[in-house]
Amino acid sequence: MPDQVVALGAVTVLGVLEQAYFSLQVIYARRKYSVSPPATAGPPEFDRIFRAQANCSEYFPIFITVLWTSGVFFSQGLSAVCGLLYLYGRLSYFRGYSESAQGRLAPLYFCAQVLWVLIGFSSVGVLLTFCRVYLDVDLVQELCSALDLL
Repeated sequence: MPDQVVALGAVTVLGVLEQAYFSLQVIYARRKYSVSPPATAGPPEFDRIFRAQANCSEYFPIFITVLWTSGVFFSQGLSAVCGLLYLYGRLSYFRGYSESAQGRLAPLYFCAQVLWVLIGFSSVGVLLTFCRVYLDVDLVQELCSALDLL
């Protein structure tokens, strides 16, 4: 089993490390801009870093869920590549948002597209597995047979 999910595990660990990096950036910004906890507002430079970290954290559970669902039920390789793209997009988002509110938009849209791809892969994979396991219907085989008839 570990051999079958090692790429997903690697992307997950990278994602956790990325989240830790974002959290550290908030700590450094608190020191730099003298914003002591529990305060969550300060100069605009601090606010952007804080919001970027919070936004990335809010989406992390969704990302991990669809990464693993897609990887287990659809394709580990494609899911891992999508996961790496998503993590790159989130890093770009964090950096862009830290500089300006506008700097977050392009990476945000990119990350949303990657999430939708993972959601699509997850949905297809779960549907195909459900049909094969519970309905004893292999939709992929049925589709291939139907295409051979054409």
